[in-house]
Amino acid sequence: MNWEEFLDPYIQAVGELKIKLRGIRKQYRKQNKHSPIEFVTGRVKSVESILEKMELRGIAMEDMEKEVPDIAGVRVMVQFVDDVHEVIELIRQRKDMTVVQERDYINYKKPSGYRSYHVIVEYPVETISGRKVILAEIQIRTLAMNFWATIEHSLNYKYRGEFPQEIKERLELTARIANQLDEEMGKIRDDIQEAQLLFDPVYPTLHDGVGNSDDTDEVYR
Repeated sequence: MNWEEFLDPYIQAVGELKIKLRGIRKQYRKQNKHSPIEFVTGRVKSVESILEKMELRGIAMEDMEKEVPDIAGVRVMVQFVDDVHEVIELIRQRKDMTVVQERDYINYKKPSGYRSYHVIVEYPVETISGRKVILAEIQIRTLAMNFWATIEHSLNYKYRGEFPQEIKERLELTARIANQLDEEMGKIRDDIQEAQLLFDPVYPTLHDGVGNSDDTDEVYR
């Protein structure tokens, strides 16, 4: 199998989705409005990670495109939990992609404490061979959720999913703290947004969000 040729449409899709989502942020900020989108990053799953997931779940090669929906992955970070729902609605309303699945790990967190909202979309990519519709996963989460998930992922990789009891307990504790942080920040959301505008009144014009260095892509599986 020619993996480079296979992954090219996914690479293109991630690039286009990042530009479009950052463009939404730019539009909000140009109107001096709070943008529900804070940062956008993306990645294409490595061949090693794809094969590992397929082996773990017993997925045949011919079913890979439909059974591994996160080969193309985009992550949207937001400031507040309410912003998550606003971003989801923006995605649902778009005409250039179709939502085919949603997984709410915010209201229904995983046993580990992981919280995020996952949206699987069908996204058309135009290539020299014609249009190809691929699946892409968009993860939407607060900065607190992302911090916890990043740490948990690193530890999970280190311990291969078999956490020592002390680490497991501390992860559960910090997950609750991250959740509490989101709740408390939500209660003073209006004050925070007002303070941000007062602190940096030119922020909307300086940080336009397209090709911006604050959106450094993450390495995530």
